[in-house]
Amino acid sequence: MAESKIEFQIELDENKVPDNIKWEASDSGDKGSADAVLISMWDKDEKNTLKIDLWTKNMLVDDMKLLFHQTMLTMADTFQKATGEDQMCNDMREFAQMFGEKMGLIKRD
Repeated sequence: MAESKIEFQIELDENKVPDNIKWEASDSGDKGSADAVLISMWDKDEKNTLKIDLWTKNMLVDDMKLLFHQTMLTMADTFQKATGEDQMCNDMREFAQMFGEKMGLIKRD
């Protein structure tokens, strides 16, 4: 059986606010740094989601808006692949479009 590990190293300042987020994937050797990470894990026994949302003090508000817009779009793609719920995924994309427009990320059609 193969294994893969993704590790995050969070550097904190004196107030325990993230200064830097570093990550590394064991199977590919990919690694890098990030200003934000959003992790959702499903606990099948509790039927609940564990969330870890971290961002550095250097994360710009405009970048956070982009992160959320892009995350909504990729969530719709993932949900469609996992469930085949095409109409709901289209609704999710429409919401992401509206979010992007209201946040000034994309122009209205």
